[in-house]
Amino acid sequence: MLRMAQIQVDQLSKTFKVPEREGGFAAAMKSLILRKYRQVQAVDRVSFQIDDGEIVGFLGPNGAGKTTTLKMLSGLLHPTSGQATVLGHVPWRREAAYLRRISMVMGQRSQLNWDLPAMDSFLVHMAVYRVDREEGRRTLDEMIELLDIGHVLGKQVRTLSLGERMKCEICVSLLHRPSVLFLDEPTLGLDLTMQDRIRGFIREYNRRYGATIILTSHYMADVTALCKRIVVIDHGHILFDGPLTSLSARLAPFKVISIDLQQDVNGYPFERMGEVLAREGRKIKLRVNKEDAAAVTSRLLADLAVLDLTIEDPPIEDVIRQVFAGGNTP
Repeated sequence: MLRMAQIQVDQLSKTFKVPEREGGFAAAMKSLILRKYRQVQAVDRVSFQIDDGEIVGFLGPNGAGKTTTLKMLSGLLHPTSGQATVLGHVPWRREAAYLRRISMVMGQRSQLNWDLPAMDSFLVHMAVYRVDREEGRRTLDEMIELLDIGHVLGKQVRTLSLGERMKCEICVSLLHRPSVLFLDEPTLGLDLTMQDRIRGFIREYNRRYGATIILTSHYMADVTALCKRIVVIDHGHILFDGPLTSLSARLAPFKVISIDLQQDVNGYPFERMGEVLAREGRKIKLRVNKEDAAAVTSRLLADLAVLDLTIEDPPIEDVIRQVFAGGNTP
């Protein structure tokens, strides 16, 4: 089935004008009359498209341009140059018909009134978006069940744990059933169990409603659990756009060989085979050049009594870190 592009981005750029001055009273007084500025290029001619129903990981280090891009696509920022459409709308025109079909969740930034129970914020949100009462009630009941938040609805928001509050933040953002979600670090600061629950909810929302989702996260578990495609951005430029599974193959010049020995060996020169990443008893993990992997494997099998041996691509975290460091680009 042919899928339509829901998000189209073409040569999108954003430059900020940032004031700067030297320290001290004299410099402060001078800046009142003659202020100096510098130009910061947050996003530089970014282009991509995302199809209906895709979940795409948008990755990069702090300051890479991820959040700035999402803010432009959600209409919170106007670009310096370039074009973009989301659901056929130009985001920064902030048309009501567009805003009713999108939502943005930013980790640690609350949309809830801290002094009121969460349910009150839910009801206000549905009123603002003019959600049909019966449809809104059905959606709310589904969200409460999926997120398991029935027991916290009557509690004052400030009394909720971080995990409870984050689930309520996600719930209030989805009560109008948006077709496009911009999720900026939705699991930030949560424990592992709560992170897994949030991922499960996002996956189920996508399955039920076919929502198109852009996800930013520093937790690679979020990306590997939810995204088949990733876009890597750094210093405002896209470094990679493609399947998650192909990133290691395209960018990592090494393999990881893990071996489990039948008996202890002393003095064997593992370091000559490659970089020893870990060694616990009879279990050794080596990193070797991709072109040497076959020869090293043959040598290990010939020299040692091997109980088990696996050859894998490096962890995706290592590959992304290598990209950010500028080691390799597509």
